Amino acid sequence: MHRPTATIVSGTAQALGPQSTVDNATAPKGHPAQRAGQGRGPVPSPEILQLTSSRRLGIIQAFVCLFLLGLLPILSNGRPAGSTALTFAAWLSLWQLLFSLPMLFREWRSGERGAFGVRQSRAARRRTLAITFFTGALFAFSTWGYVLSFEKVGAVNAAIALQAYPIFAAALEAFWLGRRKSGAEIAFTLLILAALYYLATGGTWRPDGLSPYFAVALAVPALWSVAHLILRQALVETPITPNQVTTSRLLVCTAVLLPLAFVIEGPQAVLAAATSPAFQASAVFMGLVYYVELIFWFNALKRIDVSVVSAISVPAPAVTMVLAAVFLGESIAGWQIFALAVVAIGLYCLLRAGRERNPEAVIPSGSAGVPPASSAI
Repeated sequence: MHRPTATIVSGTAQALGPQSTVDNATAPKGHPAQRAGQGRGPVPSPEILQLTSSRRLGIIQAFVCLFLLGLLPILSNGRPAGSTALTFAAWLSLWQLLFSLPMLFREWRSGERGAFGVRQSRAARRRTLAITFFTGALFAFSTWGYVLSFEKVGAVNAAIALQAYPIFAAALEAFWLGRRKSGAEIAFTLLILAALYYLATGGTWRPDGLSPYFAVALAVPALWSVAHLILRQALVETPITPNQVTTSRLLVCTAVLLPLAFVIEGPQAVLAAATSPAFQASAVFMGLVYYVELIFWFNALKRIDVSVVSAISVPAPAVTMVLAAVFLGESIAGWQIFALAVVAIGLYCLLRAGRERNPEAVIPSGSAGVPPASSAI
């Protein structure tokens, strides 16, 4: 949906088009333009003021997302010592599922039935279930990898690695959907890849410095991009709602990770986590932050373009960097700052190049029409 273009000059929103303002000469009696007095110029119309206020609110909500995205890695690594990544991911998924239910119930009470409101053929139902279970399993393993990568390679390095999402999304679109990329997009992608390799080697460029867990960190956005591409097609082709997608994938995540934790970690470890107030408080708080971020993200998308929200969320690793130094005591090296700067610049340029090539396209980002990196866990 196209919005009227507006700029803010000296605190006043002025539309770049006809009939956007009401001056004191043409204003009806009692209009604010007349009360403002003579010679003060045009006064913005209520529609433009409302548009500017809505856009300002959307930008504020996007910055809230930025902070919460940077906070999530800190919460993951701040869980009680001794708790494993798999057990934490399992309980985290369960709490995310519980937090998603109120919105689903609210949607149902409003009369929105989504996938449950239409009769589907047996083949269509099987396809919907297959997509639900397959993408849910992808999200389950990505959630495990998300928590594990922050633990093994550090909050800052893993947060930067997650910024590779647009690269995987663009590669899949090119391979799967035949959407060719411009020369500029390819160049900026290579720049980001070079920065990620530099980061993975600890700033040495030597392959012997590579950590296998950095590959786990990169596998997380790769799994997200596959799942998101499949889900986007499902959202377009079926009546399923985003709330139903979110709740169903969290249900599958929990159904996959909890039994897996029982098998790998053992029942004693899982049950011990269930009865640990500190562990449960950590899982509940991270699950709540995740869901609050999700709400802010979708509300921001109602008011400003996806590309704007995505661009604002790019510096999330910088927030993680500051919080990790303050709360986790992690030391920040110069090569990490350099890698983050190059990745951020590359992402901004990649988003801009994609927008210029196809202004109508939804640019893949932490959320290519879906929530950003954190919201995919």
